[in-house]
Amino acid sequence: MDYNTQRNKLALPEYGRHIQRMVEYLHTISDREKRNEQALAVIGVMGSLFPYLRDINDFKHKLWDHLFIIADFDLDIDSPYPKPEPITFQEKPRHVPYTSPDTIEIKHYGRGVQDMLENIAALPQGEKRSYSIMAVANHMKKAYLTWNKESVSDDMIYKDIERLTRGQIVMNDSTRLSVGNYGYGNNSSNSSSGSGSSGQNRQKRMLQQRRRITNK
Repeated sequence: MDYNTQRNKLALPEYGRHIQRMVEYLHTISDREKRNEQALAVIGVMGSLFPYLRDINDFKHKLWDHLFIIADFDLDIDSPYPKPEPITFQEKPRHVPYTSPDTIEIKHYGRGVQDMLENIAALPQGEKRSYSIMAVANHMKKAYLTWNKESVSDDMIYKDIERLTRGQIVMNDSTRLSVGNYGYGNNSSNSSSGSGSSGQNRQKRMLQQRRRITNK
């Protein structure tokens, strides 16, 4: 039996083994003129495998580069383009300047929550600031519950917020958090009598929470 594990490794798997065998056959042709002729035929077959890419700039150039890659850069033919060097395709990726982990105060919240709280702390006292604090606090609790379903309390979130803002935001202990959605005004889902009553109660609780935070 002829197993794939016993065959030569495919240099470019997207072209398949038949193309690789054609390129390997080019090495066996001693006559240079015939070898050039057969190389052009192989390029034609390679291009027919991806007809939707023919409108891309330098499509032919890419095909010739791929031909040399499949041939392990050891093919003596007359190419219409400069023969590529192996090092061209071995270039290391550029370093990505990630933010230093040392600048993230509490890593399980990430950089996003820390940045939001820093911006909120700079807001003047008022309804917008109070609502923003509640929105981020509830998001923090929801994110925490994803991994610690039985080990998170509102007091822990309060302390984390105070720590991340270096005491600029201090939440009242009577403020209760929820993992639900908070918003201004009546939602369209509260149009019915039952949902409207629930929406009004939620708004009352939100106003009480905002007042506690603002008065703090």
